[in-house]
Amino acid sequence: MGSSESTMHNKSSVDLENENNKNEESKLATGIGAMAGLALVAMGIVGLCTSSAPSTNKKMTKAAGGNYKIFRDDFERDPTGYFCNLHRMNFLNWHGSQAQLVVTEAELIKEILNNRDEAYPKIDVEGYAKKLFGDGLASSKGEKWAKLRKLANHVFHAESLRSMIPTMITSAEMMLERWKQYEGKEIEVFEEFRVLTSEVISKTAFGSSYLEGKSMFEMLMKLTLIISSNAHKIKFPGISHILKSEDDIESEKLEQGIRDCIVRLIKKREQLKNGEESLESDFLGKLLEANYETDKRKWISIEDMVDECKTFYFAGHETTTSVLGWTILLLAIHKDWQEKARKEVVDLFGQHNLNSDGIARLKIMNMIIEESLRLYPPVPTIKRKVEREVQLGKLILPPKMELYISPLALHHDPQIWGEDVHLFKPERFAGGVAKATNNIAAAFLPFGFGPRTCVGLNFAVIEAKIALSMILQRYSFTLSPTYVHSPIQVLLVRPQHGVQVILYAISA
Repeated sequence: MGSSESTMHNKSSVDLENENNKNEESKLATGIGAMAGLALVAMGIVGLCTSSAPSTNKKMTKAAGGNYKIFRDDFERDPTGYFCNLHRMNFLNWHGSQAQLVVTEAELIKEILNNRDEAYPKIDVEGYAKKLFGDGLASSKGEKWAKLRKLANHVFHAESLRSMIPTMITSAEMMLERWKQYEGKEIEVFEEFRVLTSEVISKTAFGSSYLEGKSMFEMLMKLTLIISSNAHKIKFPGISHILKSEDDIESEKLEQGIRDCIVRLIKKREQLKNGEESLESDFLGKLLEANYETDKRKWISIEDMVDECKTFYFAGHETTTSVLGWTILLLAIHKDWQEKARKEVVDLFGQHNLNSDGIARLKIMNMIIEESLRLYPPVPTIKRKVEREVQLGKLILPPKMELYISPLALHHDPQIWGEDVHLFKPERFAGGVAKATNNIAAAFLPFGFGPRTCVGLNFAVIEAKIALSMILQRYSFTLSPTYVHSPIQVLLVRPQHGVQVILYAISA
């Protein structure tokens, strides 16, 4: 699902010892040093030689194929996830001459993502991705990351989230008003959810609106597509700066256009302040407060503000759009769970407005969302690098080696989830995540794990619960015959052709 396809030749550690392995050892020497490479092979890590520019798998599966076929095909189209499941052990992957250790053991993943002494920092963001994320929260490290994270925590803490609920409800009401024209007809909901989540993040974090920032959202999407289409291309130092591609030129224009939009937004907020002593307590307000700080330990620059705005505009709507899109798809297929969720919503709220206390008691809805996140994690891969020689479990890892973690593979591991791992079964979360994963802490990673867990996790889940509950109060829906199942990775996992459902109004 979402990841690209490549030609891979896998060899067991026994094969490496018994066959002529000079070529394999040479590649290890190129990527991480001969001694380090041989040590890893001796410790049982399987080497996989891959092509440097794999192409996206374009095979499409009709939704009518049924529950098993949809989810199993999704998983087997992801080469990393497939090999994780096949070997059930750590193995080497190659991106050009760069060795990547694919870590499949949950305990080792927990050790990597929980590390707090910068032994496994995030991989440097470069190229097109740098134009999107800059040096914001998603890509920064060390003291700067800690400063930005603390600032974001202030905005997305529990009490602050409660204050955002009325805005989320109002935005969902606006969406559902548009849906009246589609009653009894087909509607493509993924794009509808994109508009909804863009409106919510604009209002709650930036005191703006989707329409006000529409051009910026469009530029963000165009830049995202450029990043994804170039994800596996290898650039040669020097040459790429001289011979610019169409994507190079277009991405520079998009980067500048996005920056201009954000700077205008910042200036507008400064003008609205009108000499008052305090700013709004939303995300943009907190960024401005930090920009006004005289304490250098708390101060952030205008460029920091721009990078943070880009990061939160992107992540703040793309993540929830993904969750909503896949969950509606699953409920359209599984009418029994759609009815269970609707009954829970009606029992709690009737046809009245939602409230924060009731939202917190949506147990069945929570199970459904968690199962949706298991099958379709928004971020299917997590990357880190080794900062210095370190021992990870029984492995001695050399500096500069890249570490590749696949939440998708973990979420489809039958040893953790059982042989029904490819089936949609929300009941597996009835006793909570810990019970569902047999207390394997790092087995469920839809929003990451450890200190760098997505700061907007609760924001995304609350927004999804509100939108789904309000839809279920008003409509039932079935999957449209025109739906084509083709998950792709455009940074996050999304349905390539949208999600089409037939909408039926529920009588009050």
